[in-house]
Order: sequence, then C-alpha cells, then structure tokens
Amino acid sequence: MASDDRMRDMPHNIILEERGKLSISGVVDVQNFDEEQVLLETVRGMVLVRGQGLHIERLQLEAGELIVQGEIGLIEYDDSVQPRGSLLGRLFGR
Repeated sequence: MASDDRMRDMPHNIILEERGKLSISGVVDVQNFDEEQVLLETVRGMVLVRGQGLHIERLQLEAGELIVQGEIGLIEYDDSVQPRGSLLGRLFGR
C-alpha cells in the first residue's frame, strides 16, 4: 500500500476542549497558519480554524496529529480550497 493510500485510511477526529485546545487527527498537511487562522488538509478535506492567539503546540504529520492552542472561534470544512502540496516542500522548493 502506498504512503498516500495509507494516510487516507487514517481516522479523522476533532476534539475541542474549552474553546482553548483543539486536537485533530487525520492531518495530512498544514497549508497556512498565523495567530488568527490555521488551514490544514485532512483525510476528510480541508479544514479552516479561526480564532485569536492561535499557535501550533504539536504537529506530527507522520502520525497525522495536530494540537492548536488559543481562543478557537470557528472550525469549518472548506471544500472550495484545493491542497497546494507540502508546506515544507514549498519552503524548500520541492
């Protein structure tokens, strides 16, 4: 089984604790992030997280896990956004 196929079979869960800690599984890539929004690709589509003072506490793409801390105001699946390839790949010109 190819790596992409294996990642697509990953479970996808979103857990929001007290609107201050967001745990997401099934994460394939982080497309963009700053203190007000995080755009990520999951095995179930693109997810947009908006809020204030957002920061990525943990990112483990091999395990498909992401933890975001800050004041979470919105979590939305956005099928109008297309994945752009790996953030690290874009940073290093791959």
